[in-house]
Parts: sequence; C-alpha cells; structure tokens
Amino acid sequence: MTALGWALPGLPLVAGALLLVSGLVFGRCKHRVADRIAPVVSVPAALGMTALAIAAAAVRPAVRVPLFGGFEAGMAVDGLSAVLVVMVAAVTLAVLVFAAGDLPAAEARARFHGLMLLFAGSMLVTVTATDLALLLMGWEVMGAMSYALIGFWWRDRGRVGSAGVAFLTTRAGDLGLYLAAGCAVAGTQALSLDALPDAAAPWRDLVAAGIVVAALGKSAQLPFSFWLSRAMAGPTPVSALLHSATMVAAGAYLLLRVRPLLDATGWAATLVAWAGALTALLLGAVALAQRDLKQVLAASTCAQIGFMVLAAGAASTEAGTDQIVAHAAVKSLLFLGAGAWAAALGTMDLGELRGAARRHGVVGVTFAVGALALAGLPPLSLWVTKDAILSTVAEHSAPLYVVGLAAGVLSGAYSGRMLLAVSRRPADPGRLERVGLLRQAPLPVLAIAAASLGVVALPAPDLASDLALSGALAVAALVLVWRRPFSSRRWRPAPAVHWLYLERLAHQGVVRPVRALAEALARFDDRVIDGAVRAVAAGGRRAAALTDRRAERTVDGLVDAIGRAARTLGALARRPQTGLVHTYYAQAAVLLTVLTVVAVLAV
Repeated sequence: MTALGWALPGLPLVAGALLLVSGLVFGRCKHRVADRIAPVVSVPAALGMTALAIAAAAVRPAVRVPLFGGFEAGMAVDGLSAVLVVMVAAVTLAVLVFAAGDLPAAEARARFHGLMLLFAGSMLVTVTATDLALLLMGWEVMGAMSYALIGFWWRDRGRVGSAGVAFLTTRAGDLGLYLAAGCAVAGTQALSLDALPDAAAPWRDLVAAGIVVAALGKSAQLPFSFWLSRAMAGPTPVSALLHSATMVAAGAYLLLRVRPLLDATGWAATLVAWAGALTALLLGAVALAQRDLKQVLAASTCAQIGFMVLAAGAASTEAGTDQIVAHAAVKSLLFLGAGAWAAALGTMDLGELRGAARRHGVVGVTFAVGALALAGLPPLSLWVTKDAILSTVAEHSAPLYVVGLAAGVLSGAYSGRMLLAVSRRPADPGRLERVGLLRQAPLPVLAIAAASLGVVALPAPDLASDLALSGALAVAALVLVWRRPFSSRRWRPAPAVHWLYLERLAHQGVVRPVRALAEALARFDDRVIDGAVRAVAAGGRRAAALTDRRAERTVDGLVDAIGRAARTLGALARRPQTGLVHTYYAQAAVLLTVLTVVAVLAV
C-alpha cells in the first residue's frame, strides 16, 4: 500500500521530469527525436497513472514521512480524494491523447507533455496531501506549471504577459496558504488538516482566512476571476486540463476538505457560500455576454466552480464532490471540442463558428452533449449534481438558494447561446477542414461521462420537485435563447463583456498603489538611506583629512616634546654620576635634609 501511495503521484512526476529535461537537452537536435516520441511516452504514462488511481481508490493507501522539527507530512487516498484522483488521471489521459494529435513535433512536444504530466502529478499530490506542508508543495508546483503552460508559446509577448497576470494573481492568493500554515503551527503545533478545527483562538480564524483566500484565488472566484480569462492564451489542451481537473478545481476541493474548519469558525462557511453563489451568478452573466467561445467557457468555469464553493459553504461535501467530477467531464469535453474547431476553422468567434457542429459530426454531437449538460438539462449530469447542491442550500438560506437558482438559469442561457451558434446552418459552407482521429478519440468517452455521471449523485426521491423545477428552468432558458439569440448590444453590457472590469479594478486598487509604494520606497532608499550612507562616508573622509592636518601634527609635536624632555632628564640624571664616593655622600645628605624638612612641614 505504501508503494502504491508513492507511485500514484510519482509516475507522472518522474515521467514528466524526464520528458521536460529531454526536450530541453535534445530539443534542438536535427531530427527532434524527443519531440517525436513525447506522446509515445506521455500517453502510456497517463494510462498507467489512471490504472494506479483506480487501484488507489480501491485500496486506499496512506504514506507518512518525517519533516523538520518533529513535524510529519503524508498522503492518503480516502473517501473524498479517491474520487478526485481517478478524475484527474482520467481527464489527463483524455487530454494527452487529444494533444498527441493537436501539437506537431515542431511545437516542442517533449516540453509540453512533460509540463502537462508534472501539472497532473502536482494535482495528485495536492488532493492526497493530509497536511499543509505537502499541500503547499503540490500547490506551488501546480502554480509554476500553469505559468509555463499558459505561456507555452513564449516568443509571443502577449501570451507571456497573460501567463504573468494569471500567475501573479494566483500567487497573491497563495500567500494566504502560507499564513494558514504559520498560524496552524502556532495554534495546534501541527500541520495536519484534521487538526485545524481544534486550533486555539485567534489562530483558527486566521488559518481559515488564509485558506479561504488561497482557495478563492486558485479557483478564480470573485474577486480573482479575471485571471482565468487570461489563461485562455495557452494551448487548448492546457485550457481543457486546467479548467476541468486541475488548478481551478483545487481551490474548491480544498474548501470541501476543510469544511469542518469552516463550520468551526462560524463566519467562514457563510463567507464561502456567498462568494460561490455570487461568482456563479455574476460570472454566468459574463459568460452570456462573450463572443469568443473560449471566453464563454472560461467564464462558465468560474460560474460552475462557484456551485462547488457554494457546496463547501453549505456543508454539502458529497454534492460538491459530485459537481467537481461531473464538471470535469463536461468542461474537458467542451474545451477539446472548441480546440478541434479552432484547429480546423482557425477561429473561436461565435459568429464565425456558425454551422461548425454540422460540418464536423463527431465533434458537433459530443459538443452538443456537453453544452446541454452544462445547461443543466435533464437527465444529464450537471442537472443532478447542481440541484443536489441547491437542495442543501435551500435548507440553510433562502436568499442563497434564490441566487443559486438564478445562476442555474444563466447556465442554461449561455450554454444555449454556444450551442445555437455552432448548430445554425452556415451561410457559406466554405472549405471543410478535417479533424484528426486523435482529436476525436477522447470526445465520445467524455460525452458519455458528461451525460451519465449525475447518476451517482441522484438525491432522495422527496427532492423530485426541486429537480423538476431546475430542469424546467433550464429548458425555459434554452428555449428563450433559441428564440432570442441575445445578439444585440443591449444584451451585452460593457461590464459583463469586460469581465466586470475586475482586472482594471485590481490594477487600479492593488497594482498601482503597490507600485507607487515601491517607487516611493525606492526613492526613500536612494535619497535618504543611500544619502545617509554617502554622508557617513564623506564625513569619514573629512575626519581623516582633519586628523591628518591638525591632530597628527599635535600628536607628533607632543611625542617630540616628550622625547626631548626625556633626553633632558637623562642628561641631568647622568650629571651626579661622577664616580666619587664623597660626592654620593653629599648628595645623600642633601636628600635626607630635604626629606626631614618635608616631614616637619607635614606635621
């Protein structure tokens, strides 16, 4: 069992590292052997990772290793993480199969596949970690790999800039996890996730605050949502993996994992629930206003992750986990379908994708299944998982339930808008580009999963009315969109088009003040601190010059005077030394007389 626990994340991490190094070392070789064989290595590695994940879900291995200062780190596959490890491995396998046919050998495939495996391996470490130390390690590697993958085409300054925005935004949130780790040590003298609810005050609240900030940042929830729009600069397989099974799911998973801590604080659960609900609603409106298909999918990811965060705040761990799994299948399917059209048609504009589903049958049918599942149409997966969350929310807060229900209606609207755009009869059929077999291969499997995974989350029979209501609202939203396509500007308000101006607000409210503070500190350093150092140095030189001109002459004169006085005294001392005995007796008599007079005067 211990070997299985190490092998599960170890296989993708080692294989990814080997591919990455081989790509960097041999990438410039004439025949690019490393890039040619990269899929031959990565796909079997992902297949092996999937087999190990299934075995781990059945066996439930656990490992512990000693850290510094008596602390321990460990990984364990339990009821919650067992579902996640299988999901991560399976989606990674599907995405890498697609990538094998999506990227030519000239695109540094060894580096790409290596980074993707490292990305998946770090996610496995994150979901199986039982303490904050190991969680932080996986969390950090995952963030670094996301930066490298979003900026994969590093010669494009715009893409690298987008990668930087995404990385710095998530890094700002990640600081909360470091705060949580430090406060956990102070409050519990341990780093175990299970011990966090028992932390002493005020450490427990600080730990919860740090984790909430880090999770909201990683999962692109308000106010951090804008970085996910920038993440679209990466290759399509990156978007498919990042938006479905890794990174953005990590924050929601962490909140579900530490739900007892959220409940123990009394405030964190409420904050998390409202953050998720508002993100689901507002980013749903953002998705409805987008014209770029990948931007629609990005905003819908924020919205759907919002339901998972809402589940964590409403103590609906099982339903939230089901939502993560179902959403992973749906969103990876939609992103891969969008990537197939991008490669075949060279565009992601919804207006120019008209008729794409008709022109590519397999992609069109599977994309339609994913879009209808995302809309919450019965009996597909997200209809069940989303309503299971809302049913629990209704027991906690009626306002939260209303917001969540409205967000569900928006899901139907933006999903229907996507589906309408790609399903309409094209005005000009144009040249039909072929979609390769490897690009199509994962789509039917993901479509079956997207349609059927909701079966595992079917709620109790007494919630049939809630299911009927949400299903009816989804159908109504789809019908409304098909009758009124929301193509005019009045249905696309500027705040929604520009992602609620979140990036601009972050720049004005955070980046500019921080930069101004940094510039002020730099000026203070240059003018005050450096000036003081220069003044001290100049003062030292002046003191040295003054010493040279005045003090040295005085000291030298004093030394010369002492020398002359000593010579004079020596000469005087030699005079009585005549060598005549009567002279010495006379001197002694004089000395005794002087001493007698002194003694008499003293008395």
